[in-house]
Amino acid sequence: MTALILHGGAGARRERNYDAEVVHMHEVVEAMKVRLESGDSALDVATAAVVMLEDSGLYVAGKGASPNLAGAYELDASIMDGSTKRAGAIAALQGFRNPVVAARAVMEKTPHIMLAGDGAALFAHDQGLELIADEAAWFTGAGKGEDNHPPGTLSHGTVGACVLDSQGRLAAATSTAGVFGKMPGRVGDTPIPAAGTWADAYAATSCTGQGEYFIRVAASAQVAWRVAAGQSLAEATQAVIDEIGQMGGDGGMIALDAAGNIAAPFNSQGMKHAWLTPAGEIGVQVFRD
Repeated sequence: MTALILHGGAGARRERNYDAEVVHMHEVVEAMKVRLESGDSALDVATAAVVMLEDSGLYVAGKGASPNLAGAYELDASIMDGSTKRAGAIAALQGFRNPVVAARAVMEKTPHIMLAGDGAALFAHDQGLELIADEAAWFTGAGKGEDNHPPGTLSHGTVGACVLDSQGRLAAATSTAGVFGKMPGRVGDTPIPAAGTWADAYAATSCTGQGEYFIRVAASAQVAWRVAAGQSLAEATQAVIDEIGQMGGDGGMIALDAAGNIAAPFNSQGMKHAWLTPAGEIGVQVFRD
């Protein structure tokens, strides 16, 4: 049995057209379905899915990043292997193409969980990760025009994936450029395991939204802990999103449990997401009907 769910951010607005994102997310799920059927691990598929999302330029992550207030592109990502609880993260990374690949390298090549800023860039360079030669030409600023928040508030965009492989292993990965117009050095929930990303034997979760709120409730890990305590995945994820909403935050999350159940609650206008069920069915949604 295999399954996956991915997202392209919870900043969607009804007045915008998302046909390109819908087509692309469907393509990503189809490509990952082939990999899962070939026996690829959940960790490899989660990485590959997020790389495709980063490279598309359609979302506020990777190529689609928007700059911070100083005009710099600082990217964050994290990844977690549910079968081992190993995790890796990168924060405020500049100059490299795929932060999720850097996050995985931190997990596999260092004794640490997170590297940030100049140290993250030095590590990425030492690992031979792909540099961005011309940032002005590379970044598309996909989030521009999708700001559905008043000036001075935390408008956002992120990508992520949660995967269950044929061996019953769960994994999750998340990548972002952070909130729009963020202060230099700002780090949100995305690169923080337990806040923006989590995977264990019970559930895998990736969050998207106003990260400061997700950090305050340990959003991703809380879902898995609730599932471990006996709640359904739907109940667990909705409870966390409700808690964030009660605090004044908005966003959403995707989640997948060990039985192949999926959940994607959000309290924003919309959330771009797509999924593959254990029965092999593919779905894509941006707004609730």
